[in-house]
Amino acid sequence: MAETHDNHQHPADHTHAHSHTHTHSPEHTKAVVNRMNRAIGHMEAVRTMVEEGRDCSEVLIQIAAVRSAINNIGKLILKEHISHCVVDAVETGDDQCLEDLEDAINKFIK
Repeated sequence: MAETHDNHQHPADHTHAHSHTHTHSPEHTKAVVNRMNRAIGHMEAVRTMVEEGRDCSEVLIQIAAVRSAINNIGKLILKEHISHCVVDAVETGDDQCLEDLEDAINKFIK
């Protein structure tokens, strides 16, 4: 999406679009990365459970927890994207951003 948005901007607009559309606060980035690391660690623990022959019901419950964690990461990213990137796109008339968002949401909730 970054390339599509940038192709429609001239250098004077690029800085504004880039700072609001593609750069997220260090706190947001850290929060997302931390959640991803926890989900990865949880998934590795589930793999260990399978390797150890743990009860299938326990494994399925843990897989559901991992799926929930991943969905929550997606929600966090989506919230940030809407509040910054999409708002900026609407203000600048970038309809492609909205089309890309619709496509991404359709794939995310599949």
